[in-house]
Amino acid sequence: MGTLQDVIRSIPYLLEGAVLTVAITIIALSAGFVAGLVLALLRVYGGKIISKFASAYSTVMRGLPSLVVLFILFYALSSVINLPAFLAGCVSLGVCSSAYQMELLRGAIQSVGAGQMMAARALGMPKFRAIVYIVLPQALRLAIPAWSNEAAILLKDSSLVYAVGLAELLRRSQQVAARTRQFFVVYILCGAIYFVLTFATNRGLDTVERAVRLPTPLEEVY
Repeated sequence: MGTLQDVIRSIPYLLEGAVLTVAITIIALSAGFVAGLVLALLRVYGGKIISKFASAYSTVMRGLPSLVVLFILFYALSSVINLPAFLAGCVSLGVCSSAYQMELLRGAIQSVGAGQMMAARALGMPKFRAIVYIVLPQALRLAIPAWSNEAAILLKDSSLVYAVGLAELLRRSQQVAARTRQFFVVYILCGAIYFVLTFATNRGLDTVERAVRLPTPLEEVY
């Protein structure tokens, strides 16, 4: 049986796994944001058929466990194309996240007053330019609190990629625990690292929100 010293010596190994966890989270969150934003715009401004397609996509993807999507992409697609575990993890988490990000971005877009779009069109601004320069800058600011929650959820869901053998933080914690037999200590340490990453993510996005938030009418007066 290992000792606490063995666990301490394994901390750099665990931190390397934490770096991989952060990389997976950033890539999946970014991919989910791009796809979610496009789907949200189609949901709000697309025609009836396109809007229903976006809605159906959201319903289906939010109804599937992320682990099932990961297995489908990794085991089904890897039999057709060479799909590394890292890419499969990022893509599957990004696909699942895009459905949730679509809904939070849709809500933010629809919370921008419709009168602003009408005013822009009345001034002769094309619809696309009105969306890009008037609606989206406000909607993205309003979406930050909900987006912060999604980032924290995705950070924790990144642990699912251990199921396809990717040596991220949880996988490495299992390896260290099995080698040292210090299961309680190792998993407490693993949980502490996840907590620090999640806390830093939330606090960072809270800072961004305060920096870019729109002033209320009362704040504008004073």
